[in-house]
Formats: sequence, structure tokens, C-alpha cells
Amino acid sequence: MKERPAHTILLLAVFAQVISASAALARELYVAPNGSDDHPGTQTQPLATLEAARDTVHGWKRDGQWPDGGVTVWLAAGDYERSETFALTADDSGTAEGPVVWRAKANETVRLLGGRHLTGFKPVTEPAVLERLDQNARGRVQQCDLRALGLTDLGGMRSRGFGRETTPAHCELFFDSKPMTLARWPNEGAWEKIVGFPKASAKSDGHRGKLGKLSEGFTYEGDRPRRWQNTDDLWVHGYWAWDWANSYERLDTIDHAQRLVKTAPPHGLYGFRTGQRIYFLNVLEELDQPGEWYLDRKHARLYFWPPKAIAYAETILSLVDQPLLRLENVSHVSFRDLVFEATRSSAVEIRGGRGNRIANCVLRNLGNYGVKIDGGTDHGVVGCDLFDTGDGGVAMSGGDRRTLTPGGHFVENCHFQRQGRWSKCYVPAIDTKGVGQRVSHNLIHDHPHCAILFAGNDHLIEYNEIHHVAMETGDVGAIYSGRDYTFRGIRIRHNFIHHTGSAGNGGSMGVYLDDCLSGVEVFGNIFYKAQWAVFIGGGRDHLVENNMFVDCEPTLRLDGRGLDPSSPWRNNVNQGMRQSLADMPTGLYRKRYPALKRLDAYYGAPDKPAITGDDFKGVPPEHNVVARDVCVGGKWLHVSWFAEPNLLELKDNVVGSDPGFVTDARNSASDFRLKDDSAVFKTGFQPIPVEKIGLRRK
Repeated sequence: MKERPAHTILLLAVFAQVISASAALARELYVAPNGSDDHPGTQTQPLATLEAARDTVHGWKRDGQWPDGGVTVWLAAGDYERSETFALTADDSGTAEGPVVWRAKANETVRLLGGRHLTGFKPVTEPAVLERLDQNARGRVQQCDLRALGLTDLGGMRSRGFGRETTPAHCELFFDSKPMTLARWPNEGAWEKIVGFPKASAKSDGHRGKLGKLSEGFTYEGDRPRRWQNTDDLWVHGYWAWDWANSYERLDTIDHAQRLVKTAPPHGLYGFRTGQRIYFLNVLEELDQPGEWYLDRKHARLYFWPPKAIAYAETILSLVDQPLLRLENVSHVSFRDLVFEATRSSAVEIRGGRGNRIANCVLRNLGNYGVKIDGGTDHGVVGCDLFDTGDGGVAMSGGDRRTLTPGGHFVENCHFQRQGRWSKCYVPAIDTKGVGQRVSHNLIHDHPHCAILFAGNDHLIEYNEIHHVAMETGDVGAIYSGRDYTFRGIRIRHNFIHHTGSAGNGGSMGVYLDDCLSGVEVFGNIFYKAQWAVFIGGGRDHLVENNMFVDCEPTLRLDGRGLDPSSPWRNNVNQGMRQSLADMPTGLYRKRYPALKRLDAYYGAPDKPAITGDDFKGVPPEHNVVARDVCVGGKWLHVSWFAEPNLLELKDNVVGSDPGFVTDARNSASDFRLKDDSAVFKTGFQPIPVEKIGLRRK
């Protein structure tokens, strides 16, 4: 064998010493479902529980044995069934140089599971139950005795939806990793309509329409509900008055003769409007197609029509009504490569602390949110898949609006699908509040309402792809905010928003700057087949620049609702918007956002008497700049409702035919690059970095 040169041997020796030193700087711990908490936590003798691993790591810190390179806790494949939250506190923190990393072993599937596998299904044979089932369902529906499995706390349904506080979901059934449909009428995808309401309860909706009083109920059409034998736990979901405000309410009484339904308090919101969409749910008699199920809580029996043979896939009932993971004032801890699944609550909650990461995880089949971040700094959700949440995906709040100190949280390179399964409205894939958060390189689709909701200051929303959102609601934007003059410094740039939907009244928007929100930059985005691409709803000081609009109807919409003297529009700018302006530090905000000084002409300067009463005439939508945009197909501009076109500063926009696409973008729906010799560039239009938009390799 050829002898190695002396210098090579020396280099190998040095390299070996470096590897050895690095290993000494870090420490590892092992956990496996078949381990034991009496073990030392080595690879051959792993611990059994997360709590034992946590306590071991905590003990190293307490005893002065903390390794400079941090700690990695390796979790072996399997389900870690939870009956309560796995909680970490400040004592469980790592350091910036030596973090604590909880992660799955390479190429192994590790699940933190908040539900229970159901077994023992058998055909329904009880005559009284068979009689109630739809004839088509007899012989196909299976039942499971939950008491025989030791399950008695079955998490009842609660009123939830628009204007309600987040509450743990009811127990849900998941089959083959997908949520099943609680038996309902009409079936999924169809709706009944409110036919009317007792005329004596009619009141004005403030918009020249009529609403019925919530406590007096609503009427329906037909006699289908006569089949329903037990209505003790029957619920109604509805968009009672507006297509952006839904809720679930328990049925109190049903009068078959009058076809009148009354719901139990707290009822819905606003009132009942004729023609609005509703459906009834948790009805055994309506278990009439594959994928539907019903839970008889009184007798602890679950009835299910499986989409395929029940032995061929796992069946899980969510039970835990707490987050699977909570970090309280924890810093420099990461959770990687894990699956969080089947809790009635949220998967992860982070409060306070600094520099934590949820990375490359799957968060699915959840009752509330995927991740909730409240306070702290520099927390990130990175490279995760978030599917089928009852409420939103990631909600993050941080920073200080009174000092404009940024929070630094971010959601990056995540895939969101089917958020808002239950609460529907204002439970977006990403909800960002406070100061200085970032939302980038995410893919968001299949949502009933908005994809990204923001409030606060200095957020960056960039390189996201959003499609097939606003699929069940109206008067909604893929990216949305409203009703505050002080939400400034927001940059929405280089996003691809396409194929937005809408249902009911009000339509849908790509970027919706609602109810006089002001001062947002919309730069370098691509809008394709977005119903209304950018909607400036009465606001001021917006910059809409260098965007590409293809087949949008219309591309840009402006109104002047801040000048409307009628209620509620005058109240919005004279009370709500005026108050939010006064609530923020005047000097700091006027220095950071000088355009706020222009409002002095309508409200009065800080050192002078306020303009109120009859002297207050509203606030016009001034100083909006629309420049160097490209519009192909569809309608370019729609101005209405107290606004005039001269309130917009339009310059160097290109409206008309093909601007010189490299390929036929309107057919491919994926390639919106322009040829190098496109005339568009003569206006100062900058190329949009199409190749950078959306998900990146993990």
C-alpha cells in the first residue's frame, strides 16, 4: 500500500483533533417510545418521555455541566402520545452559541400526538339507530364504543367564529391523515339559505337593508328537519348578515310548523339577513355519505362512514384541549423535523424569550392554530408544512408600537393549505401584529378567507405565492388590513397573487387596503386573475408601483368612503381612526412617517384645537401614487363613492396589449418574465424577480 505523505498525516491528525474538540463542545441525548426513563439517555439506552429528557438537560445546566456547543435531543421514530402540554420555561433555554435542539432522528417520523387511535369499529345493528340513519347509509356506517376505550371527556362543541375568542375545538375525527366531515345538511359544498325572519324584529343594517333580531330566530325552506329526532346537540353554521362574519351557534328550538329556528345565546352577530348561507351540523340523520361522522356524547358512541375499509388506514380522535408544545420565556431552543398532530388546541405556543425556531416540521389536523407567537424577539417558523387547522396557521405578535421597536419574528418558506376549516373569517394562514415582522417565500392556498392579515408597523411581506383564497367569503383580500392611519411602513413586494375566488357580496381583492388604511407600499407584485387586484378603500399615501396586472377585473379600485357623511363611515374616520391616531406618540410617528402631518388639515394640528362637529367634513383619499405599473387585459381603473380620478397620481403606467412576455404568460400562468427589449423598461419599470417567488428548497 502506498504510504501517505507526512504532511497529509499531519493534516488528518489536526482534522481529527478538531472533530474531537467539536464533539466535546456539544452533548446528545436520546429518547424513544420503547425506552425507559430509568435509562441514561444514550443511543443504546434511550429515555422514554420528553419530560425526562427535559429534566436531564435542566440538570446539566443546574449542575454546571452545560456544554458550550449546546445540546441535541434525538427523538426516535414513533408516536409520543400527549395528555397534556409539553412545557418548557426559561430554565430550559440554550444560548446563542449553544442552543438546545429537539429533533427527529434522520429519516424517521416522529409525531407529538394529541389524539387517540380508535379501534374496535363494528357495523351498526341497533334498530333505533338504523331507523334514524339515511337508508343509503345503513350497512355502511360503523360505530365505535368510546367508553370501552376509556374515553369519556369528549370535548363538546362551542360557539366560535367571527368576533369570538379562540376556544379549543370539539373532538374531531381524522382518517388516513385527513379531517372527516361532521354529519351535516346540506352536504359539504352546498348551502341552505335564510328565507326570512319575524317581521316585528326587523331593524336597519346601516346600509339601507334590513336584519332580523338574533333572539327571534330565522325561517328556512322545506321539511327536511322533521326527520331529526334529537336536536339536543345540533348546531347551525351561518354567514348570518355579512359574507365576512360567520359563527357556529347551538340550536335552541325548532318549530316545524313555522319552519322557524331559534339559536341559543350568544347567538350570531349583527342579525339575520334574508338569503344568507347556512347549514346544520352534528345531525345523525344526515350521516349519508362517505367521510361523514357523528358523535353521540351522551352514550359515548361514534358513528362513521369510512371512505375506504377502516382497517386500511389509521383513525384518530383529537382529545387534548391544550397546545402540544409551549415555550414560556424560553430562548435559543429549536424543534426540528417533527410532526405535531391532532390536538383540539394549537400545536405550538411561544411567549416571550428570544431566538426560538420551529423548523422543517409538519403541523396538521389541529383545532386552533399551528403556531402562536406572543411577544419576545427573533422567533421563526421556517420550512414547515401547516395543513388543516381549525383557525389560522401562524399568528405572531412582537415589538413595541409605542417605541417602534421591532420584534423580528418571521415566517419563511412554509407551505399553508386549508386554514380556517372552522372559524373561516379573519383566521389567516399568517397573522402578523406589532412591529417589524417578516413574511417571506411562503406558499398559501385553499383558504376560505384571507391569506395574510397584518396590523402594526414596518412589516415586510415578500416573495410569497398566494392562490385560491377567499373561496367561501366576500369583501376580503388575499393580503388584508384596515381602519388605522398609524399602520405605516408596510412593504408588500414581489408576491404572486393569482386565481382568487369569492362568495356572496363584496367580491375579493388581491391586496385590500380597507376602510381608510393608509401609507402602504405595494411594489413589484404579480397579480393574475385576481378579481380586484388592488383596492384602496378610502385610504391615503399609498404607493402602487412597478406591479404587473394580468386579466384582473378591475386592476385598481379607489373609493372615498372617508368622505361619506353617513354612518358608519363618518364614525370610522371621526371616532375610530381619530382615536387610533391620538393613541400613538405624536412626535415619534410624525418623524418616522412624515405623511401623517397631512392629516392636520382635517383633524387639526397637535398644538391647535381639534376640528370636530360640523367643521369635520371627512378625510379624502389623497396622495396615492400609481406609477410604472403594467396592465394586460381586464379593466384598468375603477373610481367611485366620493372619489374622483384626479385624486390619484398616475404616471408612466402601461395599459393595453402584450408588453413583451418571454412566453404566453396568460396561458402558462407561471412565466411573467419580459423580453430584454420590452418597451415597458423605457418607463423605468424594473424586472420582477419571478424566479425568487414562492417556496425554496428546504
